[in-house]
Amino acid sequence: MKRLIKILLFFIVITGSVGLQAQTDFGIKGGLNFTFFNVEEANFGENSDVQLGFYAGCFADFEIENDFHLQPELLFIRLGDFKFLNAPLYLKYNINDDFNILVGPSLNYFFDFFNAKLKVRADLGFAYNLTSKLDLHMKYTIGFEEISPNGLFLGLGYKL
Repeated sequence: MKRLIKILLFFIVITGSVGLQAQTDFGIKGGLNFTFFNVEEANFGENSDVQLGFYAGCFADFEIENDFHLQPELLFIRLGDFKFLNAPLYLKYNINDDFNILVGPSLNYFFDFFNAKLKVRADLGFAYNLTSKLDLHMKYTIGFEEISPNGLFLGLGYKL
């Protein structure tokens, strides 16, 4: 529980300190995630184990300079019997008014594991702005360890 509080405090400090110097948007997001277990690279044949889950959470979008933004997120993810928090910190680049690319590390806290509850993963994401407030996004998460599988996230985000 203390680690969860530290993660939440880290998110609040990051969003608050960057928000003092830049234009900031806040929002919510959610959607489906597909997690790939024990899958060999580039081989998603008949025996691949894929589980479907969902995620929901919040984000902040801080304009840094021109088309560059910093976007921290805090997401709750449920995948079968597993529950965990995902806290990515993205460098976001606006390719044009409607299309964005996001890249960065994500910190994951797993509630249901006995040991090694904290995992670091890498994310690559894309977002398409349907309106000025609503976006359609997709991200791919790469796990660096066997127990931290790869995942594909598809969902919607809404700026408040």
